[in-house]
Amino acid sequence: MTNSQKNKLIDNAFKIFGVACTLFGLIILAILIYDILKTGLTRIDWDFITNLPSRRAQKAGIYTALMGTVWILFLTAIIAFPIGVGAGIYLEEYGKKSKWANFLEINIANLAGVPSIIYGLLGLEIFVRAFNLGGSLLAGSLTLSLLILPIVIVSTREALKAVPSSIKDASVALGASKWQTIWNQTLPASVGGVLTGVILAISRAIGETAPLIVVGALAYVPFAPSSPMDEFTVMPIQIFNWVSRPQHEFAVNSAAAIIILLLITFMMNGVAVYYRNKWQKKIKW
Repeated sequence: MTNSQKNKLIDNAFKIFGVACTLFGLIILAILIYDILKTGLTRIDWDFITNLPSRRAQKAGIYTALMGTVWILFLTAIIAFPIGVGAGIYLEEYGKKSKWANFLEINIANLAGVPSIIYGLLGLEIFVRAFNLGGSLLAGSLTLSLLILPIVIVSTREALKAVPSSIKDASVALGASKWQTIWNQTLPASVGGVLTGVILAISRAIGETAPLIVVGALAYVPFAPSSPMDEFTVMPIQIFNWVSRPQHEFAVNSAAAIIILLLITFMMNGVAVYYRNKWQKKIKW
């Protein structure tokens, strides 16, 4: 057997192994989703969405957790979006290549892989204690903003890199300044990729539990938050609270809450895909 035949055989073996692993993962995922749907769909109704938490499973709802999740997503987005996108623009368009810049880039990429509990401890020390924000929505949102900032920065830089240099050169040749080129040419051409990265980063934040527990999110809140300084709970914490209870009815509630959380996540991912495809069709290189 020649070397080329051996290499081809190895490539085919890896392809078969990859396909088998993908199918196995899809089968397991399908089984889990089927079990959740079978258990939780019967519990979802308008009362379940609008009711407050209760010790009785039949009367318990997700209203406070749902409102807390909406508040967290909104505050996290308005904090992380301008800072992350601005940092990505500066590093890609204005930052000079140097040892310090390389060191910064490597660390930003590494921060995306730091366990979320570390960000929770950081948020506890800075926002809860140093800034005296307590276990408020604002403290939780600032903590999650730190968590997703590396993802937003990296995705912004990658979107800016994908813009052909010919567009920038043509803008400069016509007399536009660097900022005019960025604002009028580079950003419009890359906005699909930027929005996709931001939405996917926020989709990650929606499922985080550990950082919010560390900064003081509660398992039981009898009221919906009405300001950024209110105490709160979120859907993942409510689900964990119900799953930890021995009654089967609470397990049904948790399955129903998981379905709603998955729907929110799928909707956000769908919006990200929509914007990406829309701008890819609109911007023709």
